[in-house]
This record gives sequence, structure tokens and C-alpha cells, in this order.
Amino acid sequence: MPDGERLGRACGEDEAAAMTGRSTPEWIGKTPDTPIPPRVKLRIWEREGGRCYLSGKKIMPGDAFQYEHVIALCNGGENRESNIKLALTAKHREKTAKDVAEKKKVARVRAKHLGIHKPKSALSKRDGYKFNWAKGRYEKEVRE
Repeated sequence: MPDGERLGRACGEDEAAAMTGRSTPEWIGKTPDTPIPPRVKLRIWEREGGRCYLSGKKIMPGDAFQYEHVIALCNGGENRESNIKLALTAKHREKTAKDVAEKKKVARVRAKHLGIHKPKSALSKRDGYKFNWAKGRYEKEVRE
């Protein structure tokens, strides 16, 4: 097909795959909850060479592993093949804890910048309470 004709028509799946250097189009989940199909899991395994991307350790038979989103879905990552890698379960838990902490901090900073503050305690100085460190609780302040 001459170049002029190719440029004039819409880009199909085969042409998109050729442009990205892939022989098959990338899988993209319709929703964040869409499970990864077995054919895609196999492609990810082959792409990663059966290694945990967090520790670099080869995953052996019997090792617990999971398919993990490099950029967590809660932090704006996409449910697509290029964002999924292999991770040993223990390392995946550590990374998930870091992802959740990052999400909490972003939400906290955003709320602060928008002027939305959560009260530090239901019992405040304004209400006449003071924290008694010896007893480890709030007590009504006695004014003499």
C-alpha cells in the first residue's frame, strides 16, 4: 500500500501495534476491577522473565506472588498491561503500605490547602477540657 493511502485512513489495531513495536495490542481493563485475563498474565510473566520487579528475585515454584500495579490504582495508575508487573507477596505488601501512606498524605495536604480541617479532638480547650498526661485522658478544667 502506498504511503499516501496509509496516512489518509484511520489507524487500526494492527497499525497501532506496529507503531508501538508490539505484535499484539496492549490489554487495558475496562474498569479498575477488571481481572487480568490468563493470556495477559502469561505475557507479563514472559516480559518480566519470572522475576519480582521489587526485589529482583527469580520467582520459583511454590513462591507466593501477585500481579502488581507499578503506579497504584488509588494513586492514579491505570489497569493496563504496561502498568502491571510481578511481585512477591511480601514485597507487594510493603509497597502497598507505602502506596496507601502516599495517598493519605496527598489527601491530607490537599484538604489543608483547601482549608478543610478535621478537628484534632472532640474535647478541646475551647470546651473547657485539658489533657491530663498523668492519667492519659481529657478532664474538665477546674477554674478557681
